[in-house]
Amino acid sequence: MKFGDVVRLSKARSQDPLADGIERYVGLEHLEPGDLRIRRWGSVADGVTFTSVFQPGQVLFGKRRAYQRKVAVADFSGVCSGDIYVLETKDAQVLLPELLPFICQTDAFFDHAVGTSAGSLSPRTNWTSLAEFEYALPPMNEQMRIVDLLGAIDEQVVSVANAIDTLSQVKAAFVEKFISASSESCPTIALAEGCTRVTDGTHQPPTFTDHGIPFFLVKTISSGFVDWTSTKFVSKETYDELTRRVRPKRGDVLYTAVGATYGVALLVDFDEAFVFQRHIAHIIPNPEKLIGRYVEEFLNSRAGKRQSDRCAIGSAQPTVTLKSLSSFKIPLPTIEEQKAFVAELESIAAALGRLEGRLQSSTAIRASALNGVLL
Repeated sequence: MKFGDVVRLSKARSQDPLADGIERYVGLEHLEPGDLRIRRWGSVADGVTFTSVFQPGQVLFGKRRAYQRKVAVADFSGVCSGDIYVLETKDAQVLLPELLPFICQTDAFFDHAVGTSAGSLSPRTNWTSLAEFEYALPPMNEQMRIVDLLGAIDEQVVSVANAIDTLSQVKAAFVEKFISASSESCPTIALAEGCTRVTDGTHQPPTFTDHGIPFFLVKTISSGFVDWTSTKFVSKETYDELTRRVRPKRGDVLYTAVGATYGVALLVDFDEAFVFQRHIAHIIPNPEKLIGRYVEEFLNSRAGKRQSDRCAIGSAQPTVTLKSLSSFKIPLPTIEEQKAFVAELESIAAALGRLEGRLQSSTAIRASALNGVLL
């Protein structure tokens, strides 16, 4: 069976969505890979040039950069980007509308879409090619069984993902509440007063090697975790020379001080050797006054971000100088209070880790079932 025999490309258009009573628009940036639900959108009232109309129940398929695997089922009406195809079943007695999005999520369909895409910088597939995709269409009773199975698995994936989002919000609220309460009830000191050192990385561009000791760049840590794929490398001899005065260690805090992603703090909670560029600040807490995890959370909190934004200088290359960073005002709870705060965060982190493990397992089961029953 060819895809185009049972699926139709909607040609519905609106030249003036606002006048037609359409309130929301969807771009490729609003679709999440692997998630059939549309969780984000824009307001037509803010201005939009999109004209492709979609209705509840129709399937949105990202034709540009199809390798990103963006497919969703609309649960509201709106207009969407021209880089999104609006698909629907021709005859619900031949192909269940509920099965269509799952077909579009199979490896075989994505492989076909990617294989028929043209363009180097922004490859796009086309409807003529997608319509030629061939697959085995199960009988109607089998389609119903498949929809029930995949729907149940999908609900499990969504349930775990929602639990992760909720717990992440709980963690963020807990941090903000602790920082706010500490600001009101505890003395405040300059960050440098609670640290043994506030410095930065090497100012001399080192000689890089193909492998060796990781050399961190701002982008290595700007997402709030260490991206070990975004490092350079230096030799052991260069590492020894660059860290002769001070060597980063577990419990220290790194801070992106230069560039568009300034103001991100990261606790060193690993023992692997590394060195870093001068655009990253190195904060060494005095263990008698501050715990590294508390410093990290404070700098990433709203109170910390406000100070970052206030102190950043320059527009093309925003910079939080070491002098400004050293003078950041930080509440000083007792060490015991900081330890209790960190213990609660670790408890939340452990729960998040378990949920993320369940999500990985559920996602793997979903992918296996999806390709197993539809290929």
